[in-house]
Amino acid sequence: MNIKASIFKSYDVRGIYPTEFNEEVAGKITQAFIKIFKPKKVVLGRDVRESGESLFNACKLVFVNSGVDVIDIGIVSTDMFYYAVGSLGVDGGITISASHNPREWNGMNFCKSNAEPISSQTGLFDIRDLAIKNSSVIKPQRPGTIEKKDVMEGFIKKAISFVDVTSFSHKKVVANGNFGVDVLILKKAIEMYNLPIELVPLNDKPDGTFPKGPPNPLLSENRKEFLDLILESHADFGVSWDADGDRCFFADEKGNFIEGYFITAVLAKEILLKHKGGRIIIDPRLIWATTEEIKNSGGIPIISKPGMTIIADRMKKEGAIFGGEMSSHFYFKENYYRDNGIIPLFLIIEMLSKYNTTLSALTYPYTSKYFISGEINFETEKKDEILEAIEKKYSDGKKEFIDGLSIEYKDWRFNLRKSNTENLLRLNLEARTQSLMEEKKSELLTAIQNF
Repeated sequence: MNIKASIFKSYDVRGIYPTEFNEEVAGKITQAFIKIFKPKKVVLGRDVRESGESLFNACKLVFVNSGVDVIDIGIVSTDMFYYAVGSLGVDGGITISASHNPREWNGMNFCKSNAEPISSQTGLFDIRDLAIKNSSVIKPQRPGTIEKKDVMEGFIKKAISFVDVTSFSHKKVVANGNFGVDVLILKKAIEMYNLPIELVPLNDKPDGTFPKGPPNPLLSENRKEFLDLILESHADFGVSWDADGDRCFFADEKGNFIEGYFITAVLAKEILLKHKGGRIIIDPRLIWATTEEIKNSGGIPIISKPGMTIIADRMKKEGAIFGGEMSSHFYFKENYYRDNGIIPLFLIIEMLSKYNTTLSALTYPYTSKYFISGEINFETEKKDEILEAIEKKYSDGKKEFIDGLSIEYKDWRFNLRKSNTENLLRLNLEARTQSLMEEKKSELLTAIQNF
């Protein structure tokens, strides 16, 4: 089967199974990964998807037949995979996952040693080019070995090290796993540390058929039952993950979904108490709440192009202590500079307990002052033409091009960018008042849709 170059994205491989991405393709990509990075020992994991087991076995066979030793960590969240690669002294690894994409998709996410990401800029496109060439198979002197390892307890110990669990007070938490493994991780953490968390589970049994649709907490159709359950159960707050668990989303006790943008500001303020003067990476889609809070807390904000591999690389380069994206990826220096979906949960519980407050009160300084549109997506074949036209229309504003087009005025700003993984333009807008945000959103929507 010929490999389509289009399945290689900026940060990973993703395609529809089995027409674009199947066992043969996964095997060729694994072969290319081996030839370029020459690992002797790797971690191999996968998420809950139906096609995951056969794809996993295809990759495992290539590793073993190429003389590479494999640590098989089974079904894991992506952040558990990063932990395994970072902590087990291996040369890298692959996890079979398509993140929050619909059930018919699958893919691959790659690491070097120390959980260092492999992106389009650091070898992923080299893997692509070699895999498409379909070069010869490596003939080893000996076959590789296979060792099965359960990394859940080690992963939880790592996450819990970011907080003082003795400070936790009783919290009732709605936890939506979106049919991944994160509710199981949380249950295990409660058991291991006797945490005073009363769990109200939702979609907590791993199920790669994703019976309620794409496992993406940002979709409005995925939010209703989650938010309703918080109100019905009188929970202190809710937490929700995408299917591979590397993004963590929150909702307050009033059933309000809290944007990752505001959670970044909350976490940055707290982390800077322990790391005075620290550098914090944020993305350019929405910046006012985060830059102002980081500066007010004595930190240094650094705006970076978003993306799970790009932010991790930038954090390492800058020596940053924390990074947060609007998309609810949260990155920690002491977690191999990688994103994690459990550490933010423990930090929020610690803050609510320590300050004897609510999540709505914790986020109010931001939600009451910064008014945002939410991400609006446009499917179009004219992405470049639209960007050019919008830049011209708002030429009197302050421009930057860190990722797509950002234009800023005194009381409002917006970012319009091309998606790295889909054929979309994405718009985000923030303003100092709700009415101005609505006015400018309507103005921009008209300009883009009428193009």
